[in-house]
Amino acid sequence: MLVLSCARPVYPTLSLSPSRPKCTAIRSSLSNVLPFVPEVAKAADSLSSEFRGVDNLVACNSSRVLKAFQNARVGSHHFAGCTGYGHDEAGGREALDQAFAEIVGAESAIVRSQFFSGTHAITCALFAFLRPGDELLAVAGAPYDTLEEVIGKRDSHGLGSLKDFGVMYRELPLAEDGGLDWDVLTGALRPYTKCALIQRSCGYSWRRSLSVEEIGRAIKIIKMQNPNCLVMVDNCYGEFVESIEPPMVGADLIAGSLIKNPGGTVAPCGGYVAGRKKWVDAAAARLSAPGLGVDCGSTPGDIMRAFFQGLFLAPQMVGEAIKGTFLVAEVMASKGYKVQPLPRVPRSDTVQAVQLGNRELLLAFCEAVQRSSPVGSFTKPAAGTTPGYASEVIFADGTFIDGSTSELSCDGPLREPYAVFCQGGTHWTQWGLVLGHMAFSAWHRTSYIWWHYQQSLLSEFLLEYGLQVRSIWNF
Repeated sequence: MLVLSCARPVYPTLSLSPSRPKCTAIRSSLSNVLPFVPEVAKAADSLSSEFRGVDNLVACNSSRVLKAFQNARVGSHHFAGCTGYGHDEAGGREALDQAFAEIVGAESAIVRSQFFSGTHAITCALFAFLRPGDELLAVAGAPYDTLEEVIGKRDSHGLGSLKDFGVMYRELPLAEDGGLDWDVLTGALRPYTKCALIQRSCGYSWRRSLSVEEIGRAIKIIKMQNPNCLVMVDNCYGEFVESIEPPMVGADLIAGSLIKNPGGTVAPCGGYVAGRKKWVDAAAARLSAPGLGVDCGSTPGDIMRAFFQGLFLAPQMVGEAIKGTFLVAEVMASKGYKVQPLPRVPRSDTVQAVQLGNRELLLAFCEAVQRSSPVGSFTKPAAGTTPGYASEVIFADGTFIDGSTSELSCDGPLREPYAVFCQGGTHWTQWGLVLGHMAFSAWHRTSYIWWHYQQSLLSEFLLEYGLQVRSIWNF
């Protein structure tokens, strides 16, 4: 729908000043175009306070990262990399591990390309802790889907789950508000509970992600019951979302992926484990073999440089992702959709969940994200079975790094309540573009081609009349 307007929005979609000559007005307008539909522009304006708060967080975390790099005396020689066994290495591994450990407040860290994923790093940490006859206690409800076969909650077909090695498993249900059940946790440990697993992010569960303060409180309750019970935190999606990290409040180990937050959209692969030195060394032995330690394994120079650069950029990239979650929550909640976390509440991870209610809308949302991506925008994401997942899952990730969720991406299991989980984005405006595409694809039930056709008509109208025109957007 096209209407004439004299108002000039802060984030105009297409506008021209009628007071200028036609050609000059067109050039001036096109140089100032920010293609947000009105609802997105309005939401972005209303979030200025939240965005300033995120900028302050970015400054705080960037300062901590810079100090760690300086203390590790990072130099260009650390980017040389190595081959073969990796013994003839110029100190890059040591400097990266030292900087990472300082950033997250840990005694030690191992940051390696040889970790396939966050699940792989978490698995190495769990196998470092647990032995036959021990119990693993998940205190934040069911773990992420890909850990189910690692634990043995879902049959691993004898491939070596914790259950296959005689490790018992138990999980505590969440409280009614979606947080930890503090009363149940207070008396939850048993004499053979060796490790408590805390998943910081919501995963595919409809629950609140945990703040570092809540994680610290849980650790105190666990240690009061048994000081020898080890605490492992799945830190995926949580790095740099707050000004502190779980080792600073007593976590024995944390683990995560470098193609999520700490890779800063630059790291091409890898993961990390950080925490108490004894247990980091034990996790490293699970990654490699007992006796090999952390001083082996080759890493090409281009990857080593990307690790350093990505880690340095990570606070900024995480900040943009957080702004994106604020925008998605604000717009989608205004249209009546359930969102988690709620609009404008403090964030504990970079994930924004939206309940879409049916399969068609979930697929349509993911298609809009794919169309707004720089890589593979011409492809259509399709749901299917994925290794490690119990349900069909759809992924939209037109990313430079395959599977990178620090870049613009979303995914969701095709099961009730048909929630989409949004994450990443190198700038929050990417989510503004996605939401604009959703207006014309999913809710209008029209094709993307029609949207382009409408814009071409609008352009012709502008060229003919030189008037200020705006598109009206309604779901």
